[in-house]
Amino acid sequence: MTVEGVEQPIQLTAGDCFLLSRKRAFSLRSDLALPAIHSDEIYCHAINGVARCGTADAFFLIGGRFAFGEEAGLLFEGLPPVAVIKRGSDQASVLNWALQHLAHELANPSPGNAIVVQHLGHIMLVQVLRIYLTQEGNSTPSWLLAISDPRIGAVIQAIHTDPARSWTVEELAKVAGVSRSTLALRFKQKAGIAPLEYVSRWRMQLATRSLKANHTTISSIAQKLGYDSDSAFSHAFKRIMKCSPREYREKLAPVPQQ
Repeated sequence: MTVEGVEQPIQLTAGDCFLLSRKRAFSLRSDLALPAIHSDEIYCHAINGVARCGTADAFFLIGGRFAFGEEAGLLFEGLPPVAVIKRGSDQASVLNWALQHLAHELANPSPGNAIVVQHLGHIMLVQVLRIYLTQEGNSTPSWLLAISDPRIGAVIQAIHTDPARSWTVEELAKVAGVSRSTLALRFKQKAGIAPLEYVSRWRMQLATRSLKANHTTISSIAQKLGYDSDSAFSHAFKRIMKCSPREYREKLAPVPQQ
């Protein structure tokens, strides 16, 4: 497998699983010297979600795609472009189980197939993220690494529960059960940003969600997120999102039909 932006090709064997954490082009080949066939040419002839290429039956691939809102950037920012889980490890047992059931569901269409396949996909995604966290050397600061830490995870949960609160580092340190300096250092090591910066960024995540609902006024969004004035909210929003709340909403407005 070759992945855009990844220097070395990756050798895969039967039963391996891989997760692409970003929208990047990739190719699968038995020989890197072979020309690639665009996936559209293969999947346009799919029947019941199963596409065939060539005449041999030596290769069978199960794939899927997850669609998330903007908040998913927090989850995937710290992940490598591609994560590979090798077959045969104890950690991969859940993935192998899910793969077998996915193959069965795809090969034997029956009522409820779509629901079963969707939930099996969710199970596999969560398991891949769990395995990534337990692998040695995965210490790059990220939201995923932060929530896996019991103390930092408790702080993030408190922020999510009450984002409008005028949080201080001291209050957040009490939630974690550590000193202010320890929280500031540990939070930065795990999340890559300071605690109060995380509060601001999470508020902006919530703000963008609300701005997509046209019936919600900018003033009401500002008040809901704990800002004393529209100008304070606008300043904070522009610092993080690089545009004003009004400009952000205008970008989302549908283009009038001619």
